[in-house]
Amino acid sequence: MTSTGALGGLLDGPPAVVAAGVEVFSGSLRAQGVPVGDVDWRPPAIGEPADLAALALDPRRAAANRTAVERVLAAGSVLTDVRPARETLGLEGRVLLHSGPPLTWEAASGPMRGALIGACLFEGWASTVEDAEALLASGGVTLDPCHHHSAVGPMAGVTSPSMWTWCLEDPVNGGRAYCNLNEGLGKVLRMGAFNEEVLTRLAWMRDVLGPLLSRAVRSMAEPLDVKAVLAQMLQMGDEGHNRNRAGSLMTLRELSPALVALDAPSADTAAALAFIGGNEHFFLNLGMPTAKLAMDAARDVPGSTMVTVMARNGTEFGVQTAGTGDRWFTGPAQTPVGLFLGDYGPEDANPDIGDSAIMETYGVGGFSMAAAPAIVRFVGGSVPDALATTERMYQLTLAENPAMAIPILGFRGAPTGIDVLSVARTGWLPQINTGMAGRVAGTGQVGAGLVQPPRECFEQALAALAQEARAATAA
Repeated sequence: MTSTGALGGLLDGPPAVVAAGVEVFSGSLRAQGVPVGDVDWRPPAIGEPADLAALALDPRRAAANRTAVERVLAAGSVLTDVRPARETLGLEGRVLLHSGPPLTWEAASGPMRGALIGACLFEGWASTVEDAEALLASGGVTLDPCHHHSAVGPMAGVTSPSMWTWCLEDPVNGGRAYCNLNEGLGKVLRMGAFNEEVLTRLAWMRDVLGPLLSRAVRSMAEPLDVKAVLAQMLQMGDEGHNRNRAGSLMTLRELSPALVALDAPSADTAAALAFIGGNEHFFLNLGMPTAKLAMDAARDVPGSTMVTVMARNGTEFGVQTAGTGDRWFTGPAQTPVGLFLGDYGPEDANPDIGDSAIMETYGVGGFSMAAAPAIVRFVGGSVPDALATTERMYQLTLAENPAMAIPILGFRGAPTGIDVLSVARTGWLPQINTGMAGRVAGTGQVGAGLVQPPRECFEQALAALAQEARAATAA
């Protein structure tokens, strides 16, 4: 049977391309000489039309967003110290910080519970898992988000008083931000594991690594410019969230002379260098507070629609904006889709968790996947997907960050400053790449993948910003 008889002549002529949605796709085809027919279709808008209109007509918005963007782009980040969390974050008594918006023990997911249990064992507040669970369930430990203390933490983000923290400062805006030290991958506390291996590593980091890093950082003639390292990483195949190989090696290069010069046991110095060199995610815990410094610089700008925080605690996803200060807008955390380690599968993965989405909030990570096409081997997808993701994120953001240039896009600046109004108008949600923790407490990491915030966060943020706009107009 001929093609004409089988398909009504469908294959007799040249193929025709019809593109629906954003112009990125049809524009790329036209550049290759392919005729394209456009269909005017977009995902349903987010939020109420009246709120969209109120925000779009807010006379403060354009100037406020310019101010917020200027602060974010100008922000710097230098490493000034390494100190215990009880000193830097004021953690007195039985206090544990965690990732994401506020959380109770009752609402905590498996990996969050695992990390909280492990922290209680590490601090000596409990001698058994059962004792730790009883202590946490009784309210004997105060839980508070890292973001409430100018801090961030990857995955569960649990930070206890004895853990050492990076101390970073913004020399332009004067801000400070903190993050604990990265443990590596696999069975680690931030992924919800708390076995003897995890506790032994944490004790070594407390007793050996932290003090060595503190002495080394304080001895450096010039503070490490962490923003410059992050910018250089994008030129070397990293995207700053799930791929930090170049950044971790550059950090090792900068810290090594100071570590070697210390009057310390050679075995301790060798162990510290080996640990840093073997941990491809070591830089992440420096990159996150760098992004935190930049986004905190844009806080409390009335009329601005810029997102300043995206964070997840394994149960809820939370968003904050420049125009609404410290208010959280939350929705149910979604489960990432991606690649799994060993025999793990989708049923083993916990919903999204961690403060590391501050990287996407700043415009790197999932927003700059075009800079790191190899990331798809870790989180899933294809190289064209990585390029298309970055192109799409430009349509949700207020600016391009020239300091974070993406080589494959002609050194175009990373898409920076998520705009609540643009998200609501297009119906497109920000793209995050992330690690995946096991759903059951104690499991550790099960994979890595891609995830988006729930629409509810942006619906609430839109409504709140619209209310502020109406109040300002009426005043």
